[in-house]
Amino acid sequence: MKYFKLILSLVLTIGIFFALNTKFGSIPPIGKFLNPYSGVWQNETDESISGDISLPELIDKVTVHYDAQLIPHVFAQNETDLYRAQGYLTAKHRLWQMEFQTYAAAGRLSEIIGEGALNYDRQERRRGMMYGAEQALLKMEEDEQTTTYIKAYSEGVNSYINQLKEENLPVEYKLLDYKPEEWTPKKTALLLMYMTKMLAGGDEDIENTNALRLFGKERFDLLFPDFFDITDPIIPKETDWSFIDVPQTPNPNSEPILDSIAETIDKPDPNYGSNNWAVSPQKSSTGNAILANDPHLGLNLPSIWFVMQLSTPNHNAFGATLPGALAVISGFNQHIAWGETNATRDVIDWYKIEFNEDGTKYKFDDTWKDVTYRIEEIKIKGKETYKDSIRFTHHGPVVFDKNFKSDNEKTGYAMKWIGHIGGNNQKTFLDLNKGKNYNDYVEAISNYTAPAQNFVFASTEGDIALWIQGKLPNKWEGQGKFIMDGSKSENDWQSFIPQKFNAHTKNPERGFVSSANQHPVDEAYPYFVFNDGYETYRNRVINDFFNSKDKFGIQDFKDLHNNNYNLKASELMPYMLKTMDISNLTAEEKELYDIAKAWQYNNDMNEIGPSIWRAWYGILYNMVWDEFDVEDTAIDAPFTYQTIYLLKTKGDDAFMDIIDTPEKETAKDLFKLSFSEAVVKLNDFKAKNGSLEWVNYKATYVGHLLQALPAFSRFDVPIGGGRNIVNATSENWGPSWRMIVEMTSPPTALGIYPGGQSGNPGSKYYDNFIDDWAAGKYHSLNFLQNDTATDAIIGTQTLTPSK
Repeated sequence: MKYFKLILSLVLTIGIFFALNTKFGSIPPIGKFLNPYSGVWQNETDESISGDISLPELIDKVTVHYDAQLIPHVFAQNETDLYRAQGYLTAKHRLWQMEFQTYAAAGRLSEIIGEGALNYDRQERRRGMMYGAEQALLKMEEDEQTTTYIKAYSEGVNSYINQLKEENLPVEYKLLDYKPEEWTPKKTALLLMYMTKMLAGGDEDIENTNALRLFGKERFDLLFPDFFDITDPIIPKETDWSFIDVPQTPNPNSEPILDSIAETIDKPDPNYGSNNWAVSPQKSSTGNAILANDPHLGLNLPSIWFVMQLSTPNHNAFGATLPGALAVISGFNQHIAWGETNATRDVIDWYKIEFNEDGTKYKFDDTWKDVTYRIEEIKIKGKETYKDSIRFTHHGPVVFDKNFKSDNEKTGYAMKWIGHIGGNNQKTFLDLNKGKNYNDYVEAISNYTAPAQNFVFASTEGDIALWIQGKLPNKWEGQGKFIMDGSKSENDWQSFIPQKFNAHTKNPERGFVSSANQHPVDEAYPYFVFNDGYETYRNRVINDFFNSKDKFGIQDFKDLHNNNYNLKASELMPYMLKTMDISNLTAEEKELYDIAKAWQYNNDMNEIGPSIWRAWYGILYNMVWDEFDVEDTAIDAPFTYQTIYLLKTKGDDAFMDIIDTPEKETAKDLFKLSFSEAVVKLNDFKAKNGSLEWVNYKATYVGHLLQALPAFSRFDVPIGGGRNIVNATSENWGPSWRMIVEMTSPPTALGIYPGGQSGNPGSKYYDNFIDDWAAGKYHSLNFLQNDTATDAIIGTQTLTPSK
């Protein structure tokens, strides 16, 4: 018996040892994870910000000063060392994040998460993410300077990885039980593709085709007009376009393909957007141009942004960088400031492809062209590699076919996407960081391909400007609204709008420029610009604000960033309250009706009105567009602005009728029906959560990139705002970087974002900006003019060449 106990004890010990060091499903190897010498406990310490560090390949020493916000101020003697240091420092603070995003972009999550990510990976490979990154890298390699700097950045990242001991691996590597791999220029290209997908990865061609087939052209044009009845475009309406001498592509009167598809690939959140604006010296209370930017992106930890100062004897730039990419993306230097909002242009078109019997050729005009094949090998943790054979046409990858989301043997649907056309976007930001004036700014953005952005500009010389920049196809009228016949060459993109004819304005008479993802131009612009869901509320609030008085200062900019006025609600709710039948309201309904009637349409966090509006309008919208709830058909309901327009002007239209009821409803009926449902929904929420205050109902959170990690996230962030509001803070997306720059000489700036500089959940710098950000506060950006430390500096590191 004693031998049996000894053997049993030994077996149990071996079993426990094996279990603690083995990953079961999504559970990490607990032994490794909790090891006191190399596990999660080693991630509690804050980052070192002093001492000397030896780096291979450095040409000269680099000085790094850290301020109290953990912002590194990097002073190098040459640009190659500067970007090598940027790579090293970004990896030091954000290694797991920057690498994880490239895994997501490349469709490689199955390697670290397992089989549960396979469908996502297949989707991203078929979207052509890896292919697009390869094309972009080829384009970047055509420029010797970009190639030099991007290699230096990679060497800097790898220097950090090579110095990293297992116990100091970021906690997410320990949790998922894998290790960082070598950083390469291709990973930087993938990071840029990740942003391209996020900001230019949406389209409605398939959904619009189904709507056209179901409702007909006349009804479609009513529901989805190219221009709304109110257009307040980015480029002022009075702009003279007579200088444009390249015509729009003539319309071949091509007929759309009225096919039906049940399911499309995932698309980015259509609510992602941004604000930017600048006022001229004449409209500034200080006589200096002032610029602001606040990109609206996912609220994540670690944050999408990492703030740095990057300086050499030739330039000195400061602002928000993207972990994994070079240079400052939204920021300023001694002479100019710049920032971006998404232009949301339609740069994805879909083509129906007809294959021959064995699927190796596709029809094009009067010939059959060979398809090319790309075999994607998707590694799966703990499983055999999955191989996916993707056919390519001259349009692009055949995303949907018999092997993916379709069962048709002889047809497929190919994707034409600007993301597949190589571009050196990295050069744009490298050159902006060195720019000195308007001409430098225009030259820098001329290299930019996608995603199309509204680049705002201001200079110490007093110029302000805004260019809508990207490589944009010169489409015939209506091209890209619906699925096109891929066998006809007339449906191909025939050319691109010449860069000099991209819509822009410099020093407009009104004294300000602004963009908020609204329609870029009015009908006078001579090229086709498809309305793919342009914003119609934030832009009018911003422009009305700058038209309201003659002079503006920094406090005005702060107030506008944090403006909570709900223009959308103000344009419909009074009509709803006045029009609907209130003769038979219950006591509960009357209570919320009175609150709604007293609301002044500010989405401040302690108001109840915004909660009533959110619940009421959401239910009303679904009632109006119940015809769009079609089984096994991909289809999107009309945009918000046109919905409100129809509710107010065509309240007896057939679309107002609920298809599952015998009665014929009008908008007036829907207002009451949806209000009653909203009251039930709101009271249920109140019973479970205690309060209908907007801060509670909206429940903004900043979530870790691995959404299954609530311990590494921040919940119930105390902030107002909301969708279609200048302070565009919703549940988990919003102003990801607020920046204000006054063009003094040198510029002075404020900035903040909802996160912290460190990617380490154990660091005090992980989420230390969130409370100030939520309160509408800003931090001064310490724009050092040389490498001499000031009182703002709390630590200095020196990077030196390895001997």
